[in-house]
Amino acid sequence: MSPGTLKSLLREKVSALGFDLFGVVPVSRSKTIEIYKAWLKKGYAGSMEYLERHSELKEDPRNLLPETLSLVALGFNYNTGDPSQEVQDPSRGRISRYAWGDDYHEIIQSKLKALEYYLCNELNAAHTRSFVDSGPVLEREVAQRAGLGWFGKHSNLINVENGSWFFLAEMLVDVELKPDEPFTRVDCGTCVSCIEACPTRAIISDRTIDARLCISYLTIEHKGAIPLELRSKMGNHIFGCDICQEVCPWNKDVPESIEPRFRPRTENDSADLTELMKLDQVSFNKRFSKSPVKRSKRRGLLRNVAVALGNWAHAD
Repeated sequence: MSPGTLKSLLREKVSALGFDLFGVVPVSRSKTIEIYKAWLKKGYAGSMEYLERHSELKEDPRNLLPETLSLVALGFNYNTGDPSQEVQDPSRGRISRYAWGDDYHEIIQSKLKALEYYLCNELNAAHTRSFVDSGPVLEREVAQRAGLGWFGKHSNLINVENGSWFFLAEMLVDVELKPDEPFTRVDCGTCVSCIEACPTRAIISDRTIDARLCISYLTIEHKGAIPLELRSKMGNHIFGCDICQEVCPWNKDVPESIEPRFRPRTENDSADLTELMKLDQVSFNKRFSKSPVKRSKRRGLLRNVAVALGNWAHAD
C-alpha cells in the first residue's frame, strides 16, 4: 500500500479509538533540541534531573527505535467542562483538570497498544513504540511539525478547534506514512492573558516556563518544602494548576471530551482540605487509586494541603 493509503487507514483506526487529533511527520533529528538544552542549562527544570539524563535520547527518535521512518502525533481531549463554583472557596482544594478522573496514562496507553496491534497485524509494520507523557520525545515539537497546533505563550500546544485541553501521545513506526504540513501560524497575537494571570510569574518570557516557579511543578514534581515566598501565591491549589489555560481565549467554547473515565470523581471536585489532612496511607491509596494524584504520594499531597490550609488561615 502507498504511504497515503496507509495513512488513511490509520486515521480511521485512530478516530475509532477516540483520538481527537492526528498527524504524521517523517523521522528526523529534533529541530528544537538546542532550545531545550539551553532551557535545561538555565536551571529552569528545577529538580527534574531526569530531563537532563534523557536529553541525548531526545535528539533523535531513532535513538529510541532505530527502524523509525515516521512519527504519528496524537491528541486526546480531556476537557470535562468548567470546574465547580466552589474552587474559589479557600477551604476546598483545587486539583488540575487532567487529574479529575482516572489516570490518563492507563487509558491512553491501552488505546496506543490497540493501535500498535493494528499497525503490525493489518498495515505490515514490524516495529512500533508509543508514549503518552512517558518517553524521551519532544512531543510538542512532533505535534507542531505534524500540524496539530502551535506553542502558546504558556508553552502548552494550542489547537484551533480544541484549545489546549488535550493530552499528547506519539507513536514511532517503521513504515512510511504520508506526512502532514507543519503548523506555521502563531495565533496568540498580542494576548498576554496567561502571563499576567500566573500568580507566581512562572511564564518568564514568550513560550518559556521557569518550572521552579510553576504551581504544577511545586505541587507535583518538587519533593522538598515549598519555598516560603511562593506559598501565599499558591492559594488552594493542591495538585497542579490550570490558571494559564483557564484564561486562554482559545479555550472558550471548545468541545468536551467523550471519554467517561475523564469525568470528575466526586472526591476530586472541590475536595475539603480538612478532610484531606486526615488521610492515612491506606485511605490515600484507596481514594486515589488509578488517579494521577497518586504521583505526588501522600506526603506530597498533604504538604500541599498544609500550604492551602495556611492560606485559608481559618480557625478550623
